[in-house]
Amino acid sequence: MAHTIALLGLGLWGQCLARLFRGSGHQVQGWSRRLGGDPGDCLSGADLLVSAVSMAALPSLAPQLSQVIPTGLPLVSCSKGIAVDTLLTPLGLWGRFCPQVRGLVLSGPNLSAELRQGLPAATVLSSNHTALAMELQHVLSGQQLRIYCNDDPRGTELAGALKNTMVIAAGVSDGLGLGSNAKASLLCRGLSEMGVVLGAMGGQSQTLYGLAGLGDLLATANSPLSRNYRFGLELGRGKTPAAAEACCEGTVEGIPTTHAVVALAERHGFAVPIARQVLKLLEQRATPAESVASLMERNLRPESQRAM
Repeated sequence: MAHTIALLGLGLWGQCLARLFRGSGHQVQGWSRRLGGDPGDCLSGADLLVSAVSMAALPSLAPQLSQVIPTGLPLVSCSKGIAVDTLLTPLGLWGRFCPQVRGLVLSGPNLSAELRQGLPAATVLSSNHTALAMELQHVLSGQQLRIYCNDDPRGTELAGALKNTMVIAAGVSDGLGLGSNAKASLLCRGLSEMGVVLGAMGGQSQTLYGLAGLGDLLATANSPLSRNYRFGLELGRGKTPAAAEACCEGTVEGIPTTHAVVALAERHGFAVPIARQVLKLLEQRATPAESVASLMERNLRPESQRAM
């Protein structure tokens, strides 16, 4: 059944989603800050609201729409990150300002450049509204994008955000030329660190090993199509954070996410050694080589033991 979809955000990911939705027979009514206008206008007659704006845009956009979004309208959040000031995820921000929506999260190994080329991908649609998620799974799936469901929106959002910090670290490793052994070790410990955060913040452990966690990590930690990977790669090659960011097209979501993850760790008392080293690189308090040395000098312990 064809739907009318209101799409907020027409960057690379938003444009990609618009093409996929239209290809499945849906009508798309888009809005972006770049084009201007009232974002509420695209809601007219919409069956579904999809948010593909950057994390930085949400704190101002969500309050703006709080009085115009109809009660019960499904909202699919496709943004990734954690707000530095409130430490809320995208769906958390929507829930704070627009509690009348029925929220879902779309996340997974979905490099927009590959999707624009017509290459296949899978993703996960997550919500506490299980029946709604299963309905929209069939509505939004197409020949190119296969959608799975889970009931862990918090874990799905956290995994998608935390992955970006680990991908920056993977890019640094490649920029330093440390080789496949070191990078594999880093990603394994990075996945474990992501699990520490998910466990502490109420996410489900199985989400870590699904499309939003391991799937997204594998896709982006090895691809120059990922802005977070390219940013880390340039850091590893010796560029300053500002110069490295200038090499990337669009927002490097892992930068503010890293600040937020460390702030969460300090608030709740869990260990995130890789994220802390990435933060040191962002704040230029350590060189890439010094950060690697610091991680290698950590106390030895059983592999299954969480970071301390």
